[in-house]
Amino acid sequence: MTKIKTVLADCPILAGFPPDAMEDLAAIGRVRSFSVGEQIYEQGTINTTLCVISEGVVRISSINAGGREATLIMFGAGAWFGDAVFSPGMPRVYGATAHEPVTLVELPGDSFRALMQRYPQCYPVVLDRVSRRLWTAMSIIEDDALRNIPTRIGRRLLFLAQIQGTGEARTRPVTIRITREHMANMMGMTRQGVHRWVKEFEREGLVSLEYGKITLVNPAALQAYLSRVDQS
Repeated sequence: MTKIKTVLADCPILAGFPPDAMEDLAAIGRVRSFSVGEQIYEQGTINTTLCVISEGVVRISSINAGGREATLIMFGAGAWFGDAVFSPGMPRVYGATAHEPVTLVELPGDSFRALMQRYPQCYPVVLDRVSRRLWTAMSIIEDDALRNIPTRIGRRLLFLAQIQGTGEARTRPVTIRITREHMANMMGMTRQGVHRWVKEFEREGLVSLEYGKITLVNPAALQAYLSRVDQS
């Protein structure tokens, strides 16, 4: 119970719940663990839970009629997924897979919505976080339509750093658990195209590369670099 409360307390979308509500949330939470590559849920199934990640990285993806999988985003510890839980009966528009060993807390949708009604002071924070996620999705669409390739790649790295639990761009290093293959798949690009510019960022001292990881040495410096590139 104590660990569940700690995990939930670190999740931004739950920050508006008062202490008594956090006790209630912890009481309905269920801890689940998944191994690398294990499916958490399938695309198209009815969403009945809100999931909060305790440990690991979750890969969110979609599969077309031909069976081709496209990675949409990666979520790290502290993040939530399963936003359709706010619309009962809605099918999941994506699937979720453990990108590495994952432990998460599941909150049953019916009970979670009942607690929101019981503690209406949570609504401003919940709406703000869902709105921010929508704004981010629209920003990615704008990037794909208007920005050049290095700016698109750099901005996606900054976004992934933020999603995986770092908040706004800062000066301390941030490591993203993602391969260049998955990043290329996520952006609808070739691995070679992504690799070329990630290596350029490395030559500029902005990132360092390891197997399955990309470290932003100084996110704020990368952001400043992209601003110059985008204007050139």
